[in-house]
Amino acid sequence: MMTKQKINNISSNTIAINKRARYEYFIEDEFEAGLVLQGWEVKSMRAGRANITNSYVTFHNGETYLFGATIQPQQLVSSHMFYDPMRTRKLLLKKRELETLVGKVSRDGFTIITLSLYWKEAWSKIKIGLAKGKKEQDKRYEIKSREWKLDKARIMKQANR
Repeated sequence: MMTKQKINNISSNTIAINKRARYEYFIEDEFEAGLVLQGWEVKSMRAGRANITNSYVTFHNGETYLFGATIQPQQLVSSHMFYDPMRTRKLLLKKRELETLVGKVSRDGFTIITLSLYWKEAWSKIKIGLAKGKKEQDKRYEIKSREWKLDKARIMKQANR
C-alpha cells in the first residue's frame, strides 16, 4: 500500500502531462528518453513553466528531436541572452529503441507523441509514445464507456447505503 508521502512524491516529480494524447491516439508502446537542455530551461522547468501539449518527435540524421514543446523563461533572467521557448531539443535514446521507433514510423504508419515530462532523480526525462490516431467513432466509444463507468459507480454507491 502506498503511503500519502509516496503519492505526493510521485506527483511532485511530474512537470507536464499531455492529457489530450490518450484521447486522440492509441498508445502502442512507451519509451523514456532524456533531454538535452540549457541551464535556463532547467530552472524554468523546476518552476513549472513547461508545456508539451502540441509537441511531437521527429528524426533527423539518425537522431531524435522534440518539436513544439514550450519552456517559458523565468521573469528574472538575464537580458543579454536570447531565449527561444520553442527551440528544438535533442532526445537521448538507446540505439535499439531508436531503431525500433524509426522502423515503426517509416513502415507501419505510427507517429511519436509526448506523454509526460518529469524528473527522475536529478535528470529531466520525457515519456514518448508510439501512437496511431483514433477515428471519431473510437473517441465516441471511449466517452460512452467512461460515462457508463461513472454511472455504474454512482449506482453501486447508492445501492450500498
